[in-house]
Formats: sequence, structure tokens, C-alpha cells
Amino acid sequence: MTSNPTSKHTIRAVRNRGLRMVAAVEATKGLLVLAVGAGLLSLIHRDVEAVAEHVVRALHMNPASHTPRVFLDLAEKLTSTRLQLLALGAAAYATLHLVEAYGLWLGRRWAEWLTVVAGGFYIPFELYELWIHATWLKAALLSLNVVIVIYLIRELRRPKTASP
Repeated sequence: MTSNPTSKHTIRAVRNRGLRMVAAVEATKGLLVLAVGAGLLSLIHRDVEAVAEHVVRALHMNPASHTPRVFLDLAEKLTSTRLQLLALGAAAYATLHLVEAYGLWLGRRWAEWLTVVAGGFYIPFELYELWIHATWLKAALLSLNVVIVIYLIRELRRPKTASP
């Protein structure tokens, strides 16, 4: 029995499209975290508490309510060293997502494994956060993560002949 080259090409094209969509999600996460890290670096040697108070006022939040109060209390405790460490952590986390995106874009199996392990690691924490305080955003992010992990597990279970 001969194999159908068109069906192999179709499987490969669909697989590439799916992996590239996941790569785009991972790249977006990486770039967002990188932007946050750069923002943290921009706060070094500045009055972080004053900046936080300005943000709370700009968003028309009540500084006495819980979430803004937690935000303001954290800002009060941030030193330049802590900001640098947070920015370094953000850079490392962004690098992980950007490496995943690069590998997925090129259709590399190692990137699929890395993304499954990294994404799967966060699912219990996301479930816990959703249990403690459910929001539509938390539910959407958890759902996206679960869909990506399941999709990649299915891709990893496909025979190698179906991969590019």
C-alpha cells in the first residue's frame, strides 16, 4: 500500500499551524513579562510608593479597599535591590517563554515537551487561584493553558511520520 503524499502534507500543514498558534501565545507571554521587567527596572531609584499611589488614583481605585491596599503595601517594601531581582526573574521567565515560542515555531519536539512540562506545572496553581477567588480572566487563562497542554500532548503522541 502506498502512502498518500497529499494527506501527509495536510497533516504537516495543520500541525505547523497549530504549533505556530501556540508559539504566538508563548511569544506574547514572553514579551509581556519582558515589558513588566523593563517597567520594574525603570522604577529603580524612584519613589515606588508615590508611583503606586499615582497608579491607584489614575485607575480611580479606593486606596482603602483590599486590592489597592495590598498593592500599596508591596510598593512600600520594594527596594532597588528587590526591583532588580524581580526584573531579573521576569527576564528569566520571559526567556523561557521566548525559547518555547522559538522551538514551537520551528516545530521542534523538545519545545513541545518543554511547553507541556512548563504549562502543566502551573495548572494546579491556577486551579487553586480560581478556587480561592474566581474571575473570568483566571478561568480564561486556565482554559487556554489546559487547551495548549492537551493539544501538545496529543501532538507528542502522534507517530513521528506525521511530524515535519
